[in-house]
Amino acid sequence: MYYYQPFVRNSVQTGSHSRSKPNILRVSGEGKLAVQPDQANIKLGVLTEDQELQKAQEQNAGAISSIKKALNDIGITEKQIQTSDFNIFPQYDFVDGKQIFRGYRVEHILGITVDEIENTGLVVDTAVDNGANIVRGIHFEAENQSELYQQALIQAVMDACKKAETIASALRVHLISTPVSIAERTLGIEQPVSYQSSDRKSVV
Repeated sequence: MYYYQPFVRNSVQTGSHSRSKPNILRVSGEGKLAVQPDQANIKLGVLTEDQELQKAQEQNAGAISSIKKALNDIGITEKQIQTSDFNIFPQYDFVDGKQIFRGYRVEHILGITVDEIENTGLVVDTAVDNGANIVRGIHFEAENQSELYQQALIQAVMDACKKAETIASALRVHLISTPVSIAERTLGIEQPVSYQSSDRKSVV
């Protein structure tokens, strides 16, 4: 964040006129919120292999169907279950320097949103018990991300303004309160420890 200072340290003489260079004060501010996550996003799925692509796909589809049904039975709706990734890979072996086709690998990854965060373990266990053989990770977050973002941004702006006022006071100069330039920089979201996450914003 940049502020003009009305006092003059340097002057440039042009003919009979002088031109003053305004002084600029640059400060940065940070906004940080610690919040309790209320939502879990789980990535898991099924990997199947077969020499015939159709069989590999059928086996995979059957396992995914079983997983979805089991999750529905414990209260996870279809809306909370979305396909996150789907891939088909041909598999080869190398024997005596030659590439020999082995079959196909089919991967189907689901993204599952759990609103009752205490049921995260149950969801993973249920999926694994019903055919999931890939668990890629669990991400915890707060549902109202946009609102938290705005709150952290306000804190960052206020922090930057206070720093500018403190510096101007220490220098005994008058500060023009309207910034000349503002740049926003995101410092990222820290993953929760013991179900705690934070939203961080920075204004420069």
